[in-house]
Amino acid sequence: MRRPGTGRPRRRTRGGAPLPLLLPALIGLAFLVLPLVALLVRAPWRSMPGLLTSSAVWQALRLSLVCATAATAVSLVIGVPLAWLLARTEFPGRRLVRALVTLPLVLPPVVGGVALLMALGRNGVAGRWLDAWFGITLPFTTTGVVLAEAFVALPFLVITVEGTLRAADPRYEEAATTLGASRFTAFRRVTLPLVAPGIAAGAVLAWARALGEFGATITFAGNFPGRTQTMPLAVYLALQNDPEAAIALSLVLLAVSVAVLAGLRDRWMGAS
Repeated sequence: MRRPGTGRPRRRTRGGAPLPLLLPALIGLAFLVLPLVALLVRAPWRSMPGLLTSSAVWQALRLSLVCATAATAVSLVIGVPLAWLLARTEFPGRRLVRALVTLPLVLPPVVGGVALLMALGRNGVAGRWLDAWFGITLPFTTTGVVLAEAFVALPFLVITVEGTLRAADPRYEEAATTLGASRFTAFRRVTLPLVAPGIAAGAVLAWARALGEFGATITFAGNFPGRTQTMPLAVYLALQNDPEAAIALSLVLLAVSVAVLAGLRDRWMGAS
């Protein structure tokens, strides 16, 4: 005979939300949704094709896509090894390194742009040597846009990949090294395929973050049409001269954000 209290736990039923919690929750939801709805309501749908195909808008769109993709590629090349280092190795100061990696997440982007100028500007700590030795000038160039976007997007990829690596079973790598594979071969042939979904998710997040970057870009790369003017910068400029174009570009960024969330819902929002 089953003792009281030792049986299967009863399934908890979800009751109605108490009014003191329901009202603030609805206000919070309206606060987040109302601006997006207003953007859709005020959108110039009839003139949208003409606005999105104008030369200035198309330049900003193309430059944003190219720079965001390049920034994501840079983040992958340096971010995946950094994530592996944080997840798979022990070294003094690892907590400090992790804190420094995540610092751009909370650092105001404008401050990040100023920091990039102090480091990579023509009179910067490293930029002066790049200019003197190789004649390379990074600020206010398309390459500067890529670097500014990579600076703010890299932490998203590193955090995502590190979490995936920590969740993955390290015994597969250990088995590969036991069979004679080097650590790099085990990483390339075993670890990378194992954590590929996490890398893809981190790359998507980094790409979306790079696409929407504003503060670091305008501070480090400026706002020159056709060279450094990305979509967020074009939205800011168009809002002063052509509000309809600003709304059209904002809708493009909104559509990209929705697409990113839809692509990641099975990973982070599948549980209901």
